[in-house]
Amino acid sequence: PLSALIAFILMGLQGVTANLMSLGGLAIAIGMIVDASIVISENITRHLGEKEGAGIPRTRIVFDAVREVARPVLFAILIIIIVFLPLFTLQQMEGKMFRPLALTMCFAMLGSLLVSFTIVPVLCSLFVRGRKEARDNLPVRVCKKAYLPLLALALRRRWTTVLIAGAVLAASLLLIPFIGTEFLPQLNEGAIAINIVRLPSASLDGSMAVGTEIERRLLVQFPEVETVVTKTGRAEISEDPMGPEQSDVFIMLHPQDEWDTGRSKGDLVAAIQEDLSRIPGIRLSFSQPIALRVNELISGIKSDLAVKLFGPDLDVLGEHANRIAAVMNGIEGAEDVKVEQITGFAQVEVVVDRKAIARHKINLADINEIIETAVGGKVATTIVEGQKRFAVLVRFPAEHRRDIEALENILVPSPEGPRVPLARLATIEEVEAPSQISRENGMRRVVVECNIRGRDMGSFVAEVRERIRSIVGELPSGYFVDYGGQFENQQRAMKRLAIVVPMSILLIFLMLFLAFDSLRSAFLVLVNLPFALVGGILAIFLLRINLSVSAAIGFIALFGTAVENGTVLITFFNQLRRQGLSTVEAVMKGCDLRFRPLLMTALTTLLGLTPLIFATGSGSEIQRPLATVVIGGLVSSMFLTLIVLPVLYALMKSGRTGQGAEDRPTGSDTTSAERLPD
Repeated sequence: PLSALIAFILMGLQGVTANLMSLGGLAIAIGMIVDASIVISENITRHLGEKEGAGIPRTRIVFDAVREVARPVLFAILIIIIVFLPLFTLQQMEGKMFRPLALTMCFAMLGSLLVSFTIVPVLCSLFVRGRKEARDNLPVRVCKKAYLPLLALALRRRWTTVLIAGAVLAASLLLIPFIGTEFLPQLNEGAIAINIVRLPSASLDGSMAVGTEIERRLLVQFPEVETVVTKTGRAEISEDPMGPEQSDVFIMLHPQDEWDTGRSKGDLVAAIQEDLSRIPGIRLSFSQPIALRVNELISGIKSDLAVKLFGPDLDVLGEHANRIAAVMNGIEGAEDVKVEQITGFAQVEVVVDRKAIARHKINLADINEIIETAVGGKVATTIVEGQKRFAVLVRFPAEHRRDIEALENILVPSPEGPRVPLARLATIEEVEAPSQISRENGMRRVVVECNIRGRDMGSFVAEVRERIRSIVGELPSGYFVDYGGQFENQQRAMKRLAIVVPMSILLIFLMLFLAFDSLRSAFLVLVNLPFALVGGILAIFLLRINLSVSAAIGFIALFGTAVENGTVLITFFNQLRRQGLSTVEAVMKGCDLRFRPLLMTALTTLLGLTPLIFATGSGSEIQRPLATVVIGGLVSSMFLTLIVLPVLYALMKSGRTGQGAEDRPTGSDTTSAERLPD
């Protein structure tokens, strides 16, 4: 509680609000913030049991016990903080989401460092009594009875142990191609958003009538629906490019535990889609309110994936866009495939015959003014009523503005005297014109967009690239294809992490070098990192969780935890060797003495993260991959720290492939373990 309180104080000072991500960071750190206190209090308890009653002041015993583990604990916590530094370099949406999480975790770890070095020693000196009998409790004794003989066997078969660990690592790396990728897990917002597109010539009144009918159907036929709100077009001063032919329908749902239809949210979406598809003249695209707006704000696209075609000619762009859409419709997982509307807008085109107007000595500007007045209107006069002035606009009635015959009968004044019908001076016809021309970076653009359901984004985009390769190859010179939407965000975030994570590992190595003053020891602890990946990779593979930014942050957190345990253990080995013990004796005794605190720190972190795996509340989808990676990685990291790391340490210190007599465990494995002092 004290560490969490310090974290809250620092959050307040830095202006970090209590939101889903910041509190999620505290929930993730809740198991880690006791690690330093566990190591320090366990060491104090052991020292009090060994030295109390020997005439040494109690405060001196506590001080010596804290000093013994202060250096590794300090560097271990600082390393955990360092591994989260890459999160502060994330940009745009992912940066805004995960920066509060990283800040909260760093604040919590700083709080744990302060508490473990100040309050914990004081409380231990006041209330903890050292045990005279060097005896662990039953669960620890059972675990040690299985562990110490296994460690002795591993020390006798060092290279075999290393080869087995390497094979396990290689096998886990082979699973990576079978793990899906995505930007972020899909949040369950408890709501549905439908984007409705009609013909470009649709009127506002027609769009409102369709929206009212959709609202009626949703409220009457689907008891899961609580409220429905429809937004058509855009406000007069809005920058939203939606026209009156487009509507967004936001469906608020009752809490899912109140549903009595037995349907899941996916089944409900399918049922709504089936019902609304019967309405003629509309095209539907399903999403969620927040996801819809986030996609639109980030990339201008309301769907998960956008294939963007660039080039100068709209006809060429439209032709190839329709071909790409046809291919994407046949790919598994593609839903709501649609091409951006660029045609279908009917307009009246007047082509003036310049020779005809020259014969009648009529100016082109006069014809343009007459047509503009007839269709758009022109202020003829102003009516004054007191202090109010009203402009009088003259134009054709609405039914005649698009009537070609009425336009052809307009009489144009001629300097020669008689008025000439417009039909004799120009060709008037109704043509299909572009409904909109979209540009990006100054280039014309047409978008093919779709949502992805039941499949990860990475493999879907890879298949899209492969399937449309022939179409892209046929594009004329000056035309090209780019990808946007959530995929664009994923690529940007992963590229950023690919740069800053190696820099973070370099900082970890420098911290380890400062902690050990030895390149070999620092490198030895750093070797933990690849092996710590094993459990994380296996966990997300077995649970069918996609590799996302959230899961990547889980691996970053795992690096810090793996280094923390290795730092404490290597420091203890070095201390025992300086006391005169041989390498194997130092390894066996160090693992025996540090087994309990290492087990406790791992279990507290595991127990602290377990609720996040089974959570079902808002935002749990973001935190579940992170927690899964850390839990799976902790299991493999514990095995590495307690088995493989001691073996690598023994190999490094022996300096040769064989083992000297002083480095060989004598007698049976059980006997070797039992000879060690507790």
